[in-house]
Amino acid sequence: MAELKFTTDHEAIYIDGDTAWVGITEYAREALGDLVFVELPEIGRQVSKGDEFAVVESVKTAAEVYSPVDGEVVEANDNMEGDLELIAKPLADGGWIAKIKISDPAQLGDLMDEAAYKDYLKTLD
Repeated sequence: MAELKFTTDHEAIYIDGDTAWVGITEYAREALGDLVFVELPEIGRQVSKGDEFAVVESVKTAAEVYSPVDGEVVEANDNMEGDLELIAKPLADGGWIAKIKISDPAQLGDLMDEAAYKDYLKTLD
């Protein structure tokens, strides 16, 4: 069963079996403003939880995207290079940056569900 999870660094993760589709949350998109570039990760790259594996640049700043789990990058969303507006879409509708094959499913327990993430956001204001 697919589920949506979140990190305190504002990554959104759509869990589909043993694959994590990783993007950024609506909160992160709004904070960044107008996007100018997305640096996608290399396919086949091994990542560890907490590793920077992509960068989203806006007219205001550059934001690192961190891997929510250990695993291997199995796909990068090449469509995003030509259409930065994709990042505003839900992950399942093309808003993902990369897909990671999860090597340690136990790490998913460290991620927040949507209710916990919304509660977390209230602590930031």
